[in-house]
Amino acid sequence: MEEQPEVSHEEPEEVKTEKSSEDNRWHSQSYTLGAISSFLSTFVTFPIYKLVFRQQIHAVSVPQAVNQLHQEGPCRFYRGIYPPLLAKTLQGTLLFGTHNNVLQYLSPTGHSRLWQRWVAGSLSGVVEAVVLTPFERVQNVLQDGRKDARFPSTSSILQEFNSYSFWERLAMGYYRGFFPVLLRNSLGSALYFSFKDPIRDSLMEQDLPSWVPALVSGSVNGTLTCLLLYPLSVLVANMQSQVGWQEAPGLRASAQAVWEDRGRKLSLLYRGGSLVILRSCVTWGLTTAIHDFLQESNRPKVEESD
Repeated sequence: MEEQPEVSHEEPEEVKTEKSSEDNRWHSQSYTLGAISSFLSTFVTFPIYKLVFRQQIHAVSVPQAVNQLHQEGPCRFYRGIYPPLLAKTLQGTLLFGTHNNVLQYLSPTGHSRLWQRWVAGSLSGVVEAVVLTPFERVQNVLQDGRKDARFPSTSSILQEFNSYSFWERLAMGYYRGFFPVLLRNSLGSALYFSFKDPIRDSLMEQDLPSWVPALVSGSVNGTLTCLLLYPLSVLVANMQSQVGWQEAPGLRASAQAVWEDRGRKLSLLYRGGSLVILRSCVTWGLTTAIHDFLQESNRPKVEESD
Protein backbone atom coordinates (compact mmCIF):
# COMPACT_ATOMS: atom_id res chain seq x y z
CA MET A 1 0.00 0.00 0.00
CA GLU A 2 1.16 3.46 -0.82
CA GLU A 3 1.81 5.68 2.13
CA GLN A 4 -0.59 8.59 2.33
CA PRO A 5 1.12 11.95 2.53
CA GLU A 6 0.83 13.52 5.93
CA VAL A 7 -1.71 16.29 6.10
CA SER A 8 -0.44 19.35 7.93
CA HIS A 9 -2.97 20.80 10.39
CA GLU A 10 -0.92 23.91 10.98
CA GLU A 11 -2.44 27.16 9.84
CA PRO A 12 -0.64 29.09 7.11
CA GLU A 13 1.63 31.85 8.34
CA GLU A 14 -0.65 34.51 6.84
CA VAL A 15 -3.64 33.17 8.78
CA LYS A 16 -1.61 33.13 12.01
CA THR A 17 -0.50 36.72 11.46
CA GLU A 18 -4.04 37.84 10.69
CA LYS A 19 -5.42 36.05 13.75
CA SER A 20 -2.69 37.53 15.94
CA SER A 21 -3.46 41.04 14.75
CA GLU A 22 -7.16 40.46 15.38
CA ASP A 23 -6.42 39.25 18.91
CA ASN A 24 -4.28 42.32 19.60
CA ARG A 25 -6.93 44.62 18.15
CA TRP A 26 -9.66 43.03 20.22
CA HIS A 27 -7.50 43.00 23.34
CA SER A 28 -6.88 46.74 23.11
CA GLN A 29 -10.64 47.32 22.95
CA SER A 30 -11.07 46.02 26.51
CA TYR A 31 -10.06 49.47 27.80
CA THR A 32 -12.80 51.17 25.79
CA LEU A 33 -15.44 48.60 26.71
CA GLY A 34 -14.59 48.94 30.40
CA ALA A 35 -14.90 52.73 30.18
CA ILE A 36 -18.31 52.68 28.47
CA SER A 37 -19.86 50.07 30.77
CA SER A 38 -18.60 51.81 33.93
CA PHE A 39 -19.76 55.27 32.78
CA LEU A 40 -23.33 54.12 32.14
CA SER A 41 -23.69 52.10 35.34
CA THR A 42 -22.23 54.90 37.50
CA PHE A 43 -24.61 57.54 36.14
CA VAL A 44 -27.62 55.32 36.83
CA THR A 45 -26.63 54.37 40.38
CA PHE A 46 -25.15 57.67 41.69
CA PRO A 47 -28.23 58.56 43.85
CA ILE A 48 -27.89 55.23 45.67
CA TYR A 49 -24.17 55.82 46.14
CA LYS A 50 -24.78 59.21 47.74
CA LEU A 51 -27.24 57.72 50.23
CA VAL A 52 -24.70 55.06 51.18
CA PHE A 53 -22.01 57.70 51.69
CA ARG A 54 -24.23 59.71 54.03
CA GLN A 55 -24.88 56.61 56.11
CA GLN A 56 -21.18 55.83 56.27
CA ILE A 57 -20.30 59.34 57.45
CA HIS A 58 -23.20 60.19 59.75
CA ALA A 59 -24.26 56.68 60.84
CA VAL A 60 -27.92 57.49 60.12
CA SER A 61 -30.79 55.35 58.84
CA VAL A 62 -31.99 55.32 55.24
CA PRO A 63 -34.97 57.67 55.90
CA GLN A 64 -32.67 60.12 57.71
CA ALA A 65 -30.17 60.08 54.84
CA VAL A 66 -32.99 60.67 52.35
CA ASN A 67 -34.28 63.53 54.51
CA GLN A 68 -30.81 65.14 54.55
CA LEU A 69 -30.66 65.12 50.76
CA HIS A 70 -34.24 66.38 50.54
CA GLN A 71 -33.47 69.34 52.79
CA GLU A 72 -30.43 70.26 50.69
CA GLY A 73 -32.66 70.51 47.60
CA PRO A 74 -32.52 69.11 44.06
CA CYS A 75 -29.75 71.50 42.98
CA ARG A 76 -27.33 69.76 45.34
CA PHE A 77 -28.61 66.25 44.70
CA TYR A 78 -26.02 65.56 42.01
CA ARG A 79 -23.32 67.59 43.77
CA GLY A 80 -20.12 65.57 43.60
CA ILE A 81 -21.12 63.43 40.61
CA TYR A 82 -18.27 64.54 38.34
CA PRO A 83 -15.39 63.06 40.38
CA PRO A 84 -17.04 59.60 40.70
CA LEU A 85 -18.23 59.68 37.09
CA LEU A 86 -14.72 60.39 35.87
CA ALA A 87 -13.17 58.07 38.45
CA LYS A 88 -15.50 55.15 37.71
CA THR A 89 -14.99 55.57 33.97
CA LEU A 90 -11.24 55.49 34.50
CA GLN A 91 -11.74 52.61 36.93
CA GLY A 92 -13.50 50.53 34.31
CA THR A 93 -10.83 51.40 31.76
CA LEU A 94 -7.98 50.38 34.07
CA LEU A 95 -9.75 47.46 35.70
CA PHE A 96 -10.83 45.56 32.59
CA GLY A 97 -7.92 46.68 30.41
CA THR A 98 -5.16 45.88 32.92
CA HIS A 99 -6.77 42.60 33.93
CA ASN A 100 -7.12 41.39 30.35
CA ASN A 101 -3.55 42.37 29.48
CA VAL A 102 -2.05 40.67 32.52
CA LEU A 103 -4.25 37.60 32.09
CA GLN A 104 -3.25 37.30 28.44
CA TYR A 105 0.40 37.42 29.50
CA LEU A 106 -0.12 34.76 32.20
CA SER A 107 -2.38 32.57 30.07
CA PRO A 108 -1.73 33.08 26.34
CA THR A 109 -3.90 30.07 25.41
CA GLY A 110 -7.02 31.71 26.85
CA HIS A 111 -7.76 28.91 29.34
CA SER A 112 -6.96 30.63 32.64
CA ARG A 113 -6.66 29.08 36.08
CA LEU A 114 -7.92 30.50 39.35
CA TRP A 115 -4.51 31.74 40.50
CA GLN A 116 -3.94 33.50 37.16
CA ARG A 117 -7.26 35.32 37.38
CA TRP A 118 -6.49 36.20 41.03
CA VAL A 119 -3.07 37.66 40.21
CA ALA A 120 -4.40 39.60 37.21
CA GLY A 121 -7.28 40.95 39.30
CA SER A 122 -5.01 41.95 42.18
CA LEU A 123 -2.61 43.85 39.91
CA SER A 124 -5.48 45.66 38.21
CA GLY A 125 -6.73 46.68 41.67
CA VAL A 126 -3.29 48.03 42.58
CA VAL A 127 -3.15 50.13 39.40
CA GLU A 128 -6.68 51.33 40.08
CA ALA A 129 -5.79 52.43 43.63
CA VAL A 130 -2.66 54.32 42.56
CA VAL A 131 -4.44 56.24 39.81
CA LEU A 132 -7.88 56.82 41.33
CA THR A 133 -7.27 57.52 45.04
CA PRO A 134 -7.06 61.31 44.42
CA PHE A 135 -10.49 61.26 42.74
CA GLU A 136 -12.06 59.34 45.61
CA ARG A 137 -10.43 61.71 48.08
CA VAL A 138 -11.95 64.81 46.45
CA GLN A 139 -15.30 63.06 46.05
CA ASN A 140 -15.50 62.14 49.76
CA VAL A 141 -14.80 65.71 50.83
CA LEU A 142 -17.43 67.05 48.42
CA GLN A 143 -20.11 64.65 49.59
CA ASP A 144 -19.65 65.42 53.29
CA GLY A 145 -22.37 67.98 54.04
CA ARG A 146 -20.32 69.34 56.95
CA LYS A 147 -17.73 70.65 54.46
CA ASP A 148 -20.14 72.61 52.19
CA ALA A 149 -19.30 76.04 53.63
CA ARG A 150 -15.55 75.49 53.79
CA PHE A 151 -15.24 73.70 50.43
CA PRO A 152 -18.12 74.76 48.15
CA SER A 153 -16.48 73.38 44.98
CA THR A 154 -13.86 71.01 43.65
CA SER A 155 -11.49 73.90 42.92
CA SER A 156 -11.56 74.99 46.58
CA ILE A 157 -10.48 71.50 47.67
CA LEU A 158 -7.69 71.41 45.09
CA GLN A 159 -6.54 74.83 46.22
CA GLU A 160 -6.33 73.59 49.81
CA PHE A 161 -4.33 70.48 48.89
CA ASN A 162 -1.98 72.39 46.60
CA SER A 163 -1.12 74.77 49.44
CA TYR A 164 0.63 71.91 51.27
CA SER A 165 4.27 70.94 50.86
CA PHE A 166 5.02 68.11 48.43
CA TRP A 167 4.93 65.23 50.93
CA GLU A 168 1.99 66.72 52.83
CA ARG A 169 0.18 67.08 49.52
CA LEU A 170 0.48 63.32 49.07
CA ALA A 171 0.04 62.03 52.64
CA MET A 172 -2.52 64.56 53.90
CA GLY A 173 -4.02 65.65 50.60
CA TYR A 174 -4.61 63.51 47.55
CA TYR A 175 -3.47 60.15 48.97
CA ARG A 176 -4.89 60.23 52.46
CA GLY A 177 -6.24 56.78 53.34
CA PHE A 178 -4.22 55.13 50.56
CA PHE A 179 -3.38 51.89 52.39
CA PRO A 180 -7.00 50.83 53.10
CA VAL A 181 -7.89 51.85 49.53
CA LEU A 182 -5.06 49.67 48.19
CA LEU A 183 -6.13 46.71 50.33
CA ARG A 184 -9.80 47.09 49.41
CA ASN A 185 -9.24 47.51 45.67
CA SER A 186 -6.68 44.72 45.23
CA LEU A 187 -8.76 42.19 47.18
CA GLY A 188 -12.01 43.31 45.57
CA SER A 189 -10.68 43.09 42.02
CA ALA A 190 -9.09 39.71 42.70
CA LEU A 191 -12.37 38.30 44.01
CA TYR A 192 -14.45 39.83 41.22
CA PHE A 193 -12.34 38.58 38.32
CA SER A 194 -11.62 35.21 39.91
CA PHE A 195 -15.29 34.17 39.99
CA LYS A 196 -17.06 36.39 37.43
CA ASP A 197 -16.55 34.18 34.39
CA PRO A 198 -17.02 30.80 36.15
CA ILE A 199 -20.38 31.94 37.54
CA ARG A 200 -21.43 33.30 34.15
CA ASP A 201 -20.32 30.16 32.29
CA SER A 202 -22.24 27.90 34.67
CA LEU A 203 -25.41 29.94 34.12
CA MET A 204 -24.94 29.86 30.36
CA GLU A 205 -25.50 26.10 30.49
CA GLN A 206 -29.04 26.81 31.59
CA ASP A 207 -31.79 27.78 29.15
CA LEU A 208 -31.64 31.51 29.90
CA PRO A 209 -31.67 34.66 27.74
CA SER A 210 -28.15 35.58 26.60
CA TRP A 211 -27.92 38.71 28.79
CA VAL A 212 -29.01 37.07 32.05
CA PRO A 213 -25.84 35.07 32.95
CA ALA A 214 -23.57 38.14 32.82
CA LEU A 215 -26.09 40.27 34.74
CA VAL A 216 -26.55 37.69 37.49
CA SER A 217 -22.83 36.91 37.66
CA GLY A 218 -21.91 40.56 38.07
CA SER A 219 -24.67 41.20 40.61
CA VAL A 220 -23.93 38.23 42.84
CA ASN A 221 -20.15 38.52 42.63
CA GLY A 222 -20.10 42.29 43.11
CA THR A 223 -22.52 42.17 46.02
CA LEU A 224 -20.62 39.52 47.97
CA THR A 225 -17.32 41.29 47.36
CA CYS A 226 -18.64 44.68 48.48
CA LEU A 227 -20.26 43.26 51.61
CA LEU A 228 -17.05 41.46 52.57
CA LEU A 229 -14.97 44.62 52.17
CA TYR A 230 -17.59 47.11 53.39
CA PRO A 231 -15.79 47.93 56.69
CA LEU A 232 -12.78 49.08 54.67
CA SER A 233 -15.05 51.35 52.62
CA VAL A 234 -16.42 52.89 55.83
CA LEU A 235 -12.88 53.50 57.08
CA VAL A 236 -11.84 55.07 53.76
CA ALA A 237 -14.89 57.36 53.67
CA ASN A 238 -14.23 58.62 57.19
CA MET A 239 -10.48 59.10 56.68
CA GLN A 240 -10.83 60.86 53.35
CA SER A 241 -13.59 63.23 54.48
CA GLN A 242 -11.14 64.80 56.95
CA VAL A 243 -9.07 67.80 55.88
CA GLY A 244 -6.15 69.36 57.75
CA TRP A 245 -3.75 68.10 60.41
CA GLN A 246 -6.23 68.74 63.22
CA GLU A 247 -8.84 66.44 61.65
CA ALA A 248 -6.51 63.77 60.30
CA PRO A 249 -5.46 61.05 62.77
CA GLY A 250 -3.44 58.04 61.61
CA LEU A 251 -4.78 54.75 60.26
CA ARG A 252 -5.00 52.95 63.60
CA ALA A 253 -6.53 55.96 65.37
CA SER A 254 -9.03 56.41 62.53
CA ALA A 255 -10.06 52.75 62.66
CA GLN A 256 -10.45 52.97 66.43
CA ALA A 257 -12.52 56.14 66.13
CA VAL A 258 -14.86 54.54 63.57
CA TRP A 259 -15.29 51.48 65.82
CA GLU A 260 -16.06 53.69 68.84
CA ASP A 261 -18.49 55.87 66.86
CA ARG A 262 -20.40 52.72 65.88
CA GLY A 263 -20.74 51.73 69.53
CA ARG A 264 -18.37 48.78 69.07
CA LYS A 265 -21.13 46.94 67.22
CA LEU A 266 -20.64 45.18 63.90
CA SER A 267 -24.28 45.81 63.00
CA LEU A 268 -23.75 49.59 63.22
CA LEU A 269 -20.49 49.30 61.29
CA TYR A 270 -22.52 47.74 58.49
CA ARG A 271 -25.13 50.48 58.60
CA GLY A 272 -25.89 51.23 54.99
CA GLY A 273 -25.36 47.59 54.08
CA SER A 274 -28.86 47.26 52.64
CA LEU A 275 -28.18 50.04 50.16
CA VAL A 276 -24.76 48.56 49.41
CA ILE A 277 -26.49 45.34 48.36
CA LEU A 278 -28.85 47.25 46.07
CA ARG A 279 -26.13 49.50 44.65
CA SER A 280 -23.70 46.61 44.11
CA CYS A 281 -26.36 44.47 42.45
CA VAL A 282 -27.29 47.24 40.01
CA THR A 283 -23.79 48.65 39.43
CA TRP A 284 -21.83 45.44 38.94
CA GLY A 285 -24.71 43.69 37.24
CA LEU A 286 -25.06 46.50 34.68
CA THR A 287 -21.30 46.92 34.27
CA THR A 288 -20.73 43.20 33.67
CA ALA A 289 -23.73 42.82 31.36
CA ILE A 290 -22.86 45.90 29.27
CA HIS A 291 -19.19 44.91 29.08
CA ASP A 292 -19.89 41.33 28.03
CA PHE A 293 -22.51 42.46 25.51
CA LEU A 294 -20.10 44.94 23.91
CA GLN A 295 -17.36 42.30 24.04
CA GLU A 296 -19.44 39.81 22.08
CA SER A 297 -20.66 42.49 19.65
CA ASN A 298 -17.11 43.59 18.83
CA ARG A 299 -15.57 40.13 18.71
CA PRO A 300 -14.31 39.31 15.19
CA LYS A 301 -16.83 37.12 13.37
CA VAL A 302 -15.61 33.88 11.83
CA GLU A 303 -16.92 33.37 8.33
CA GLU A 304 -18.37 29.94 7.76
CA SER A 305 -17.11 28.08 4.72
CA ASP A 306 -19.63 26.52 2.39
